[in-house]
Parts: sequence; C-alpha cells; structure tokens
Amino acid sequence: MSTLKPLIVILGPTSSGKTEMGLRLAKKYNGEIINADSRQIYREMNIGTGSPTTTKRLVPEAKPLLIDDILHHLFNIKSPNQKFSLSQYKKLAIKTINCIHKRNKIPILVGGTGLYISAIVDNLEIPKAIPNKKIRERLEKHTEKYLFKKLQKIDLKSAKIIGENNKRKLIRALEVYEITGKLFSSQQIKGELLFNVLQIGIKIDREELYKKIDYRVDKMIKAGLIKETKKLFKKYSSDLPAMSGIGYFEIGAYLKNEMSLEESTQRIKFRTHQYARRQITWFKRDERIVWVKKYKESEKLIKRFLKN
Repeated sequence: MSTLKPLIVILGPTSSGKTEMGLRLAKKYNGEIINADSRQIYREMNIGTGSPTTTKRLVPEAKPLLIDDILHHLFNIKSPNQKFSLSQYKKLAIKTINCIHKRNKIPILVGGTGLYISAIVDNLEIPKAIPNKKIRERLEKHTEKYLFKKLQKIDLKSAKIIGENNKRKLIRALEVYEITGKLFSSQQIKGELLFNVLQIGIKIDREELYKKIDYRVDKMIKAGLIKETKKLFKKYSSDLPAMSGIGYFEIGAYLKNEMSLEESTQRIKFRTHQYARRQITWFKRDERIVWVKKYKESEKLIKRFLKN
C-alpha cells in the first residue's frame, strides 16, 4: 500500500470527453479539477480552446473557477502575451494538488498536454534554460518544417515526441540545446514520485473521434470564434505563441483575407486531427495508463484505487 497521497489523471486526445468525465468523477468522489491543457491556461481564449464555462471565480490569488459546484484550478490564469513555462506549470500544479489534499479532497488532473501530465506524474526535472529572446526571434523566422528537420538532426527523440506542427515546442527544444549544449530529451529526467497516481485514458475509435472534432469545430465557429479571434488580434500581436494555436491562426488568416471561411474551417479540422494523433502517440508510450471506453469503467477503477 502506497503512503503517497492520491492523484487521479483523466487524459486522452482532444474532443474525447475528458472534461465531462472529470466533472462527473469530481462530483462523485469529492474531487477538484486541475487543468492539464496548455491552451486553457490563457484568458480571453475560451471558445477556441474549449475552456470550461465560467460561472463564478473564487479566491482571486489562486483563481479557481466554480463550475457545477466543483472547483476548477489553473484555467484562464495568464494573458496571451504572458510567458508561461513548463516549470511554472509544474510548480503551480503541485502547489494546487497539495492544497486540495489539505482540504481532504481528491485532486483530479484533467487534460491532453502530455508534457504537463508527465511533469507531475513523473516529477520531471525541467531543463534550467532561461528563454533567450535573440535565439527565439531567429528561430521564429523559419518554418515548422525547417525547425523539425533541424531538431531531427540534433535530437531525434524530441523531434518524434513534439512532431512537425508544434512550432513553439520545436523552438524551445532547439533553444535549450543552444543554451545548454545538451539534448532537450536527455534533460527531462524523472524524479522521485510525489503522488500515488491512477492514470485513466479515454479510448475512442479514430473515426468517431474525427467526427467529434469536426462537430466541435463547427460549434466553435457558430459560438463566436471569429468574433473572439478578431478581439484578440486587436489587442495582441499575431506573433505571440498563444496566437498561433489551432483555430486562432486559421481564423486570423480568414480575417486577413488569406483564405475563405470554409478553407480556414477545414484547416482547423485537419490540424486538430493531426494534433489528436500526436496526443494518442504520446500517451501510448505510457503503459501505466488504464484505457476505458465508458464512464462506469472509470468509476470502478477509482473506487478500487481509493479503497487501496
């Protein structure tokens, strides 16, 4: 029997139903939700990131949201122009989890950003390389394809994990290598475990997932993604990493008359399909994840986990 305090993780690809499952489980098991989605960290980007609906905000310093009587932490905590690193996320998430334990509640980490989840589950030692503006500006001038090929030559392991469509992470991996002279992948060392973790992954048929993604994208457009993007581009530079995220980049191109609304919508769907495949590939590497298709399966797993 582990002496470490429990942590439940609900993970899976985008649009697989993590948010709904996490909320139901939190209600049943006296839990609180911690965000593990790098896009939902940002304020003013609710529609494009699928961020949960805010009903009430409590404790301004910690900024948790109260949704259906369940506290949700680390959502909408940074502006799009504010820097936010993996190291910062790890520090905030661990602090939040410990606070939840002190309230005798169960912390439930919910999201699809593999590196965020791994940072907590495996207590990753994050590379100590302070962001370098000159290096980033130089790398930013190149295409994702160029950066991916460059990283492949230097650090094939990191290139495979990041993929060729995540410019922000490609730049960070190359930046860390330039600053430290060490591979990005070799610096992500697992530390001593902090929590007794149960990782539950949502398993979903690929075609069904794509249909859900496409439906969700259409729903975002109808919900006001164009208006939200227009507002963001008036306030923030389009060169910001947050603004190059899926959805905002394509709608930005539509607003600049670089493509039609239909083209930009299809592009969002295509890129989201790609992103979902990368998420699945990442999670498949972790044999500790227990995959479920139905909510009831997750209930049984958690009941057994908490009992032990």
